[in-house]
Amino acid sequence: MSHEPSPPPGGPPPPRRRQRLRARWADRHALPQFGFWLLSRGAVVLTVCGVLYALNGFLIGWADAYEVMLGITSPAGVRPQWCAWLLSLMGWAVIPAIVGAAAGYVITEQIKAHHARELSDVLSELRRLAAPPSSPPASGDGS
Repeated sequence: MSHEPSPPPGGPPPPRRRQRLRARWADRHALPQFGFWLLSRGAVVLTVCGVLYALNGFLIGWADAYEVMLGITSPAGVRPQWCAWLLSLMGWAVIPAIVGAAAGYVITEQIKAHHARELSDVLSELRRLAAPPSSPPASGDGS
């Protein structure tokens, strides 16, 4: 017999496990764009890539699957070819696209960070850095 604990007096009951999980899932929208993509659609793409690589590893061998994915070995040179061709396309198009997207996102964020400052702030900082250092204060003991 399941018995739910009574709520503490003077306040709302604590959120249930399901509510906490739903709140965490909704919090993914607060992530940066690439992080959000990686948790939503990227997880599906990377899972499909991993399953396809594992399937080829079992069917054609792990070394051949690696070489087909990198384009070292032609998919026409292994059996079964149907699976090797899919792996070859994945290694040729999908993986570089994911890596390129990640690099593009990082570069874009760096450019945005540098453009976020006002020109007057940058110029004043450059003037401050270009100014000669001030001399240290003279000691008052006469020696």
